[in-house]
Amino acid sequence: MSRNFEELDYQETPLGPVSLRRQRLRMFNDREIHEVKLGDDYLMSSLFTAVEEALARLGLADLNHAAPDVVVGGLGLGHTAATVLDDPRVASLLVVEYLAPVIDWHRRGLVPLGPRLTGDPRCRFVAGDFFQLAGPGGGFDPTQPGRRFHAVLLDIDHSPSHLLHARHAAFYARAGLATLRDHLHPGGLFGLWSDDPPEESFITNLRAVFPEVRSEVVRFPNPFLGRESASTVYLARRGD
Repeated sequence: MSRNFEELDYQETPLGPVSLRRQRLRMFNDREIHEVKLGDDYLMSSLFTAVEEALARLGLADLNHAAPDVVVGGLGLGHTAATVLDDPRVASLLVVEYLAPVIDWHRRGLVPLGPRLTGDPRCRFVAGDFFQLAGPGGGFDPTQPGRRFHAVLLDIDHSPSHLLHARHAAFYARAGLATLRDHLHPGGLFGLWSDDPPEESFITNLRAVFPEVRSEVVRFPNPFLGRESASTVYLARRGD
């Protein structure tokens, strides 16, 4: 393959074919980036990580616990998880990922943050469906059924209304959010990444379940467009 482009892995999954690509962009002085595609849909790029990192920083900044236990829904290229681990207070991190190849990329060191995540004893990968685990039942930790967490940070769908799969829709309704709330400690926080502007309908659902809700618009430079782009981080705290 060209030195400027390489497909590192391609595998079939229940959601369709997923691929990991690495390329050097001449327009950015041969900067190396990694991209993930699901079919023809771009899921993520290491060129744009500001909002994934902001999800972790904003979520943890709102926590008062001295040693929080955290869940990240969606591993991706690892930027949300790595930012969580940047906080020395964090006692443990579970990263729930549905696509087995994505976990495999990190364990094989095919993505830059893989060795860091796999080498941190606080971090553990859980192969499973976040939306199923967020429902009634045992919860996110298969080794400790019923375990609660101080923060659950979600970065899977493009937005609450732009979903990777239609079955995820129930999670963003009031009943789904109420079930997710039960997996949090009192005072715990739910954070969500969205690629779209704040959606009033989703904020209304959050406010029906959580006493404290806010949305933060995170702006970042987009060199392809030659201007800023923006995404949203939703933050909701469970009552005491």
